[in-house]
Amino acid sequence: MKITVDVDLTPEEARRFLGLPDLEPMQQAILKDVQERLQKNIARVDPDQLMKTWFSFAPQGMEQVQKIFGGLASMATGRRKPGKE
Repeated sequence: MKITVDVDLTPEEARRFLGLPDLEPMQQAILKDVQERLQKNIARVDPDQLMKTWFSFAPQGMEQVQKIFGGLASMATGRRKPGKE
């Protein structure tokens, strides 16, 4: 014997029926905090500021940035495993 039961309810109704806690207020508070932090730190991600920081170390800084980008390119193409020099 096979019995099939279809239940049509919203996610909110299912959460309440199963007795699960309502996490939306906590999620909203966390998202607000994350948004505030991102807005505060967005200047650090400014491309001009990043380039000034990376290239301010004279010629050896330029070589180091080239190594980093070369390593990332190698990993992206599968020629090198992450964490190996």
